[in-house]
Amino acid sequence: QVQLVESGGGLVQAGGSLRLSCAASGFTFSSTAMGWFRQAPGKEREFVAAISWRGVSTYYAGSVKGRFTISRDNAKNTVYLQLNSLKPEDTAVYLCAARPRRGSVVVDLTARYEYDYWGQGTQVTVSS
Repeated sequence: QVQLVESGGGLVQAGGSLRLSCAASGFTFSSTAMGWFRQAPGKEREFVAAISWRGVSTYYAGSVKGRFTISRDNAKNTVYLQLNSLKPEDTAVYLCAARPRRGSVVVDLTARYEYDYWGQGTQVTVSS
């Protein structure tokens, strides 16, 4: 049974920080690229950050670059998203997603359609 369970969301003032976690199970985490997306009410789900299955490469949306950091701990089957210098426009449900490796192929980890599994999300609310 594949499971992705996010945690760490909450209410924070502008300029504050949060650390989101996504605990994975039911697949080989160390052979899986991981991503974070977010979705605000009435808006489409948008890419936030991703990390390759080896952890060598990371990718960020321009709106969060320099403020957010994605990392992974394969021993704990967990991916993290450190959110710093939060802004009200960062308010959204944050979801983690998994893309198992299928071979040595090019994958666009910023694209929603690339991912096979999704968590239910954790709410991040940033007040002004």
